[in-house]
Amino acid sequence: MFCVTVRFRTLPEQADRFLRRIRQQAQDSLALEPGCSCFEVWADTARPGEVHLHEIYDDRAAFDAHLESAHFKAFDAEMAALVQEKVVETWDRAA
Repeated sequence: MFCVTVRFRTLPEQADRFLRRIRQQAQDSLALEPGCSCFEVWADTARPGEVHLHEIYDDRAAFDAHLESAHFKAFDAEMAALVQEKVVETWDRAA
């Protein structure tokens, strides 16, 4: 298994738009990618514009396929102007 976490900081005035779109991205990833078993979207209303993703893939190859998917590329292009910061971390299962 392969875990990915992503922390976004978006333009505050675009927080709701980004959150709606990232929720759709999560649904698309789960529905269209057999190697994606978890795609959770986390936010805290006390910190508008901050979004945390927790994603689980079968392996690194499944995550690489996610990055090459049409729905990811569309999301990435559509939301790029709204993102001020994006931090991606990857994790291999330790036990």
